[in-house]
Amino acid sequence: MPAARAHDILPEVRGLTGTTLDSRQIAELERLCAPGSVLSTPPALLAYECDALEHLRASPAAVVLPSSAAEVQAVVRFCHREGLPFVARGHGTGLSGGALPVPGGVVIGLSRLNRVLDIDIPNRRVTVEPGVTNLSISKHVAPYGYYYAPDPSSQQVCSIGGNIAENSGGAHCLKYGFTVHHVLALELVLPDGELVTIGDRRLDAPGPDLLGLVVGSEGTLGIATKAVVRIVRKPEAVQTFLAAFDTIEAGGQAVSEIIAAGIVPGAIEMMDALAIEAAEAAVHPNFPKANTVLIVELDGPAPEVRALSDVVLGIFRSLGASAVEVAEHEAQRARIWKGRKAAFAAMGRISPNYYVQDGVVPRTKLPHVLGRIRDLEVRSGLRIGNVFHAGDGNLHPLICYDERIPGQSQRAAEVAAEILGYCVEAGGSITGEHGVGCDKRDSMPKMFSAIDLAVMRDVRRALDPTDICNPGKVLPTPRLCGEVPGPYKQHPVEAAGLAERF
Repeated sequence: MPAARAHDILPEVRGLTGTTLDSRQIAELERLCAPGSVLSTPPALLAYECDALEHLRASPAAVVLPSSAAEVQAVVRFCHREGLPFVARGHGTGLSGGALPVPGGVVIGLSRLNRVLDIDIPNRRVTVEPGVTNLSISKHVAPYGYYYAPDPSSQQVCSIGGNIAENSGGAHCLKYGFTVHHVLALELVLPDGELVTIGDRRLDAPGPDLLGLVVGSEGTLGIATKAVVRIVRKPEAVQTFLAAFDTIEAGGQAVSEIIAAGIVPGAIEMMDALAIEAAEAAVHPNFPKANTVLIVELDGPAPEVRALSDVVLGIFRSLGASAVEVAEHEAQRARIWKGRKAAFAAMGRISPNYYVQDGVVPRTKLPHVLGRIRDLEVRSGLRIGNVFHAGDGNLHPLICYDERIPGQSQRAAEVAAEILGYCVEAGGSITGEHGVGCDKRDSMPKMFSAIDLAVMRDVRRALDPTDICNPGKVLPTPRLCGEVPGPYKQHPVEAAGLAERF
């Protein structure tokens, strides 16, 4: 999709149309951090123009790479004093444009805060800085028989700070919950530079649930500089199955029957034919040629896993699965998961461009919504692959398009937005784990009333009254009475340079 510039995306950000800071401001930022921590030349800023939602791009005025919480605090205080908007950035793997820079603003990259500070096995918790990767936590505690449960597909490279911002989930969140269920405490730099600690090392801290407010707030309420996360013991036994079905409805029925049998698998994942084709082209997992494959993973005490395995296999047989693979060893299990976790990136093997959408529907509505997506695929002329966390109804439609064909980029965006409408109409949500960011903020009114959105703005202003902490994200642009709802459109007078939008 042709890159849209932030001036088009974030028109409400106050008067920030420049792309440079003055020499005094750059010198001050350089004074606050270690040498080599401030980037301000166009080539150096290029890598920070976007996160993984590549079609939204903007060049910040500067990127600061602090190495400590004290440096983060100093930079935020400076931005607050100067009235400069800032955007926190982890490892740039976000898919909703949540780390899109603000033109004229500052990006605070947290990749150098990458230390594991404490491993407390007796109390099952680990203290980390925000730049530590998700998978790194599990690697550090694996020798003790523990792991960190949330496991987004990008877990090898995504940062725990980004996971906290987006409340990330992953394949195993059906049984083990999302990031918010595994964060016990946060050290947070507020938008005015104050350093606070919220949460508690105890599992049930007294008082308001401020952690629940901050986790998933997409970097709009502050910057996490330290996190205490909960780890869980590795299960005694794990059994992974892959079943192939001739229709996606049969796969969906298998999901319903497994849950109806009282089984809560560690994971239930589904891929359709287009996603299977892409995964085979990219990482060769040797999946069967089928309309749909279902990946089910059971874990727990060995006798329980053995007993439930028989139930799951019986459900596969009763629904006419065309092929069933039972992982006999860790390498076979890893191969199956490699095919699933590579599915997003693999779409690049079969399509010049693709758009990853993220929505949630009640599990019982999966067949209906998937049927609507199939109809939309025919009507739009764009191929749509489906990879999803079937157990909790979290869809990830992958909309294929070619930006070189006039109109296809816009059509892909329209298709993605229409799918979100299907999710809301089915009683679901416009996001499951990727967040709202810039990408879906104009879809917020589909799900929330004007009063809901006003309350969210009030909460945000309580912590960030000057609107400098990741502005322009999550909440749609406030409009005057009589304005037509929907995406912002530039007024002809504004386009002619005769008026400015505030």
